[in-house]
Amino acid sequence: MRRYANTRRKLDKSGIRVYTTTYYPEIPLTDGDFFIRPVDGNRLDNLAFSYYGDSTLWWIIAKANGIRGKVVVSTDKILRIPGNIQQILQKFRTLNG
Repeated sequence: MRRYANTRRKLDKSGIRVYTTTYYPEIPLTDGDFFIRPVDGNRLDNLAFSYYGDSTLWWIIAKANGIRGKVVVSTDKILRIPGNIQQILQKFRTLNG
């Protein structure tokens, strides 16, 4: 799922098409979550592909762990991999639909 597929677009004052704000849902802790210790060089997109089969869902892992502005994850922190992605994606579509 492309992250901006559900984000609204509009024309700015000069007539250029721009995206509106993308809102991300809160991702509460659930029984279906996985916890991993990343190895050196792990990236969010590779982890998303490994767990979800879709590298574009990297933002779910980032949001669940409070990661901003990084793609490569640190090995000094245990990462939570949310297991309820269908609910998360539904909330995402509701916020941005």
